[in-house]
Amino acid sequence: MNLTHTKLQPFPHSPPLTHPTFLFSSRSLLPFPRNLKPAHVSRSFLYKKHTLLRYGCFGVSRSRTRSSISEVEEEQKQKPVLVKRAYPFDEIEPKWQRYWEQNRTFRTPNDVDTSKPKFYVLDMFPYPSGAGLHVGHPLGYTATDILARFKRMQGYNVLHPMGWDAFGLPAEQYAIETGTHPKLTTFRNINRFRSQLKSLGFSYDWDREISTIEPEYYKWTQWIFLQLLKRGLAYQAEVPVNWCPALGTVLANEEVVDGVSERGGHPVIRKPMRQWMLKITAYADRLLEDLDELDWPESIKEMQRNWIGRSEGAEVEFCVLDSDGRETDMKITVYTTRLDTIFGATYLVVAPEYTLLSSIVSTEQRESVEGYQDIASRKSDLERTELQKEKTGVFSGCYAKNPTSGEPIPIWVADYVLGSYGTGAIMAVPAHDARDHEFASKLNIPIKWVVTPNNGSCVESGKAYSGEGIIVNSSNLKVGLDINGLSSKEAAYRVIEWAEKVGKGKKKVNYKLRDWLFARQRYWGEPIPVIFLEDSGESLPVLESELPLTLPELDDFTPSGTGEPPLSKAVSWIKTIDPSSGKPATRETNTMPQWAGSCWYYLRFMDPKNSNELVDKAKEKYWSPVDVYVGGAEHAVLHLLYSRFWHKVLYDIGVVSTKEPFKCVINQGIILGEVQYTACKDTDGNYISADSADDLGEYLQEIIPEERVVKSGEFFVLKDNPNIRLIARAHKMSKSRGNVVNPDDVVSEYGADSLRLYEMFMGPFRDSKTWNTSGIEGVHRFLGRTWRLIVGSPLHHGAFRDGTLVTDEEPTTEQLRALHKCIAKVTEEIEGTRFNTGISAMMEFINAAYKWDKQPKAIIEAFVLLLSPYAPHMAEELWSRLGHPDSIAYEAFPKADPAYLKESTVILPVQINGKTRGTIQVEKGCSEEDAFTLASQDEKLSKYLNGKPIKKRIFVPGKILNVILDSQNVKAGSIQ
Repeated sequence: MNLTHTKLQPFPHSPPLTHPTFLFSSRSLLPFPRNLKPAHVSRSFLYKKHTLLRYGCFGVSRSRTRSSISEVEEEQKQKPVLVKRAYPFDEIEPKWQRYWEQNRTFRTPNDVDTSKPKFYVLDMFPYPSGAGLHVGHPLGYTATDILARFKRMQGYNVLHPMGWDAFGLPAEQYAIETGTHPKLTTFRNINRFRSQLKSLGFSYDWDREISTIEPEYYKWTQWIFLQLLKRGLAYQAEVPVNWCPALGTVLANEEVVDGVSERGGHPVIRKPMRQWMLKITAYADRLLEDLDELDWPESIKEMQRNWIGRSEGAEVEFCVLDSDGRETDMKITVYTTRLDTIFGATYLVVAPEYTLLSSIVSTEQRESVEGYQDIASRKSDLERTELQKEKTGVFSGCYAKNPTSGEPIPIWVADYVLGSYGTGAIMAVPAHDARDHEFASKLNIPIKWVVTPNNGSCVESGKAYSGEGIIVNSSNLKVGLDINGLSSKEAAYRVIEWAEKVGKGKKKVNYKLRDWLFARQRYWGEPIPVIFLEDSGESLPVLESELPLTLPELDDFTPSGTGEPPLSKAVSWIKTIDPSSGKPATRETNTMPQWAGSCWYYLRFMDPKNSNELVDKAKEKYWSPVDVYVGGAEHAVLHLLYSRFWHKVLYDIGVVSTKEPFKCVINQGIILGEVQYTACKDTDGNYISADSADDLGEYLQEIIPEERVVKSGEFFVLKDNPNIRLIARAHKMSKSRGNVVNPDDVVSEYGADSLRLYEMFMGPFRDSKTWNTSGIEGVHRFLGRTWRLIVGSPLHHGAFRDGTLVTDEEPTTEQLRALHKCIAKVTEEIEGTRFNTGISAMMEFINAAYKWDKQPKAIIEAFVLLLSPYAPHMAEELWSRLGHPDSIAYEAFPKADPAYLKESTVILPVQINGKTRGTIQVEKGCSEEDAFTLASQDEKLSKYLNGKPIKKRIFVPGKILNVILDSQNVKAGSIQ
């Protein structure tokens, strides 16, 4: 009988749905599983009959086709429901999760045997959001868990902890909106995350769990800040910042997108504020040089190199001219790496926030400049320097003198120059810089060519030439400088030599890296351990013995709107006494940024309960550095760079023994949401093919359900109209797109082991891939086949027998070869983090094993050990059924025997009278007689040999068998 479409409201508070609600067969009626809400039901679940069938049958007659949900539920209570599953994961997984927790199976002792090798594998600290996990999160966690389990089985001491980067703006915003204290929200979110992670069988040492919001933890974050303060690496400065009035806090450049906050989309302005800064620039060279020693993706290292942005050049002074063209005492110093082009500098550009701008600008241009400054203040640094953005600027009304050519050149104000980089001013050479050329062309500023290509080729008209070459138009004998005819490198050297001699400039190494803005105007963060004397305003560190300085309890977390942080409302907390002088003092009311707690957490995992020091020296020396650190590429710069900076400071003061915190960093790919199919329509509502939609200029789009889509060649088309090509695109999972897949639902339907295997099997670990709920069927079937191979098929009542089907027989050579080939492949692929191909090898083994008459215990036990890192719940259950009382977690991982990895057979060509008629597979040491016997039994070759008189045989072992027939006794035409 067909599916009946009916409109029902099967779940409380859910909107009416139109979909195939019941599946009819000759015996049964199947409603949706009660644990799946409509919002979580995938298209594959709604429309795939075989998926519905997995949920078993209810004894409902045909006459009950319009039964209400309540009637069906009542009948379910009275009759036992028989649920057919590929294997009983719903019983196995909770069982072994309880076992691991009760026995603390994955606990790493505080005092380990340091004679054994160590393996420290770490996931990037997650922020526990209210949304919980989606299926993209377990990708990295599963990979690190496989590595951790693998290394334990290889005899390593393994440190595999988990904790929470729990301070942050989202919890505070939620507190402002709802009045719920952020601590309560955060603890609730942590509990949810922890529960989800445990349900996936990750082998974390939960005894080492830490959270950045715990005073016992942030005591040491504050202690690190005091060490920075002692060494002059923490200081206060008046700096232009990204101020978000709605959020009431300063944002980092990376947290501002197109002039609004990345979180919430609130307007952001630039304004000067007194802020705490960390002097990361003091470590710029070391941060750059030590990258070469790291086993990190080259793309990540290059991003850090670019962020640090070291360059060698010079600072040169341009004298400001008065309205009569005379030199004044004011100088504009510019930094440049292309001194060879200085004769081609036809204008200067200063940043809108340039310190001398108010003194330079003319009266006539003051209003225009101030208006431009106001507009620029609303843009982030990233937005201002975006190469694709149209360049804007305003004339200052003043000129400066080019020190080499002696010519007056205009001073412009433009936001593509940053006050925080270099000197806040540049010399613009439009002939040899694309950005300057675009600006000059737009505003009709002169363009002077001073470099020609080395090969004499012509420069494309209308474009700048930014390469090196031979210098031209660059001579001024009045100032004693002539660089015409020199190479760019020689010319640059000559100019700096001249500049230093006449006092116009000097060599300079510059960095794009800025000092780290280390203050936030919010409540939910670590208090900064500093007080200010009321009489003098002098800042003093809180005594180390008084740490932790804990957050006060507040009921009102709303921002003041003036820049005063929420902590300013805690009047009794703010007022204090300096213990040294006895003078009244006030506490710092800014808090640390979220980055602070995550800069050093990897160290605390080594010694999480130590109340006397950040980490015990012996433990740190044993466990450092982190061997494998896995996380998203979005943390390539900030988190990793800040962690490296703090680690180097701790190295300098003797707290840590290594120069770098993370030996190997791996970035996992992104899991995108399921493919969404979109059809294009013209304004009349008619479907049009996607490849011709752009020709219309204006068209509408409609999302098409999967069941109306079919693949045609490389494209997807409408099933009922193959001429209409569709747009097929997968997007990053997000609540706003509605494409988030909850792992809880997947675990409920398929089991945690299936989810783990599917995420690893989707493709190469480092690549992005698209989620497909129906794709998990394949790995689920593999686990089901593995279970049935070892345990057997279910009994008549649906349950599985106890024990296994394995035998105590000695394995055959064929079985040993299959096993050791699998061992070698799985081992190699885990070590290379090519998890998908490791799973393929295990699938091939199971396929081979199904052809055997018997399953020797020695073979099956070894395979279960191989499976264990990937599907630990099933492996634990099978290991127990195989007669082992202890957990599989610390059993030795199998090693491949090279003797069984050699190919023992060869393909032997067989010729009849010198003509190749086929091939046979023979053992390498096969004799001539055995080869001939196999050829005679071969279906294709037997017709040439059976019953035919043979004159002789020519046999070259492993190479060829040539059978010469007696032509006199063979009927003509019998050999074709």
